[in-house]
Parts: sequence; C-alpha cells; structure tokens
Amino acid sequence: MDIILFLIDFILHIDVHLGEIISTYGFATYAILFFIIFIETGIVFTPFLPGDSLLFAAGAFAALGSLNIVSILILLIIAAILGDTCNYWIGHFFGEKLVANPKVPINKSHIEETQKFFDKHGGKTIILARFVPIVRTFAPFVAGIGKMSYKHFISYNIIGGIIWVVVASLAGYFFGNISFVKENFSLIIFAVIIISVLPMAIPIGIKLTKRIIKRI
Repeated sequence: MDIILFLIDFILHIDVHLGEIISTYGFATYAILFFIIFIETGIVFTPFLPGDSLLFAAGAFAALGSLNIVSILILLIIAAILGDTCNYWIGHFFGEKLVANPKVPINKSHIEETQKFFDKHGGKTIILARFVPIVRTFAPFVAGIGKMSYKHFISYNIIGGIIWVVVASLAGYFFGNISFVKENFSLIIFAVIIISVLPMAIPIGIKLTKRIIKRI
C-alpha cells in the first residue's frame, strides 16, 4: 500500500521529484531517466511506472535549462526502442510460460486488452500503444508471444519510440513552463494521464454500459 501511495505521489508531483533528482544527482539524472523509460517499456512487470508524465516533466525542465533537450530526446528515444525490443524477446522466448504460470504477477486482463488492440490495429498497435499506459508495456510482450516477425516489429518500434518521446518531451519543453501550467502542474500531469488512458477506457466503458442496458 505504501508503494502504491508513493507511486501516485511521484507521478502527480513528478515536477517536484524530478527537480529533487536533478539537484541531487546532476548529470546522472540522464541515466536515471533512461533507466525508468527502459524499464517501463521493457519489463512486463512494471507497467505502473510513469512514462508520458516523465517525458513531459523532463521536457519542462529542459526548457528551464536544467536538462539538455537534445540529450533528452536522443537518450530517451534509444531507451524506448531498446525497452520495447527487450520486452518483445521476453515475450518471444518466455511469454507463454510466464502467462500460464499462476505465480507470475501478470494481469491477464491487460494481456487481453492488448490483444484486442492488435486485433483492431495490427502491427500499428506497437506505435499507437506508445500513447496508452499499461498497453504500452504489454504491446511488445504480446507481439513476441504472437510471433510477430522481428523485421516488422522493429520498424514499428522505431517509429513509435521516436514519435512518443518527441511529442511528449517537446510538449513539456514548449508548454511546461507557461505560467498556468507551472502553477497547476499536478493537474496538467493528471490530465495527461487521463488523456493517455482514454483509448483504453472508452471501449471498456462502452462494454460496461451495454451490459447494464442488457440487465435492465
């Protein structure tokens, strides 16, 4: 419970925490950001880590001069691409065993929702999923399980990684330090999270509504 509360606080007040990390670790902050983005996209057990909000906040701090925006873009694009690649091969070699093992903490509903994304969008899911928390982590894993050829996967992976990091980071860089955004940073981060999960939440909401109507 304490870990969950910490993560919620970290995500909603990511500007404060990232500022503390920069002041404490200086240049090593780049390595920390790289590690978080890599783990969030590359390990199927960590879909709860901040992705969009972290990129937005990093861009905002780059606009202040605390970080270098070019370094942020290059390093985090590499982290995102390597993360998805790692997750793909985990799914390819171990996916079926991990999903079938009841002791492994993988939420089966997340796998199902991600599979629906694939059924609807095909290989483009790897690109679209970049902007959907949780699905972003499971998409390459499911692609590996489904034996999508790596040749096709890597092209979608590179395109998606570049678009995601550039869009989210530059959004923070250009808009993160507008007075209204700075004064309401936590609300903006919350809005970013809500907008990110809409593609996944809307279909779920529609299904629940249909079930309620049938019961009535």
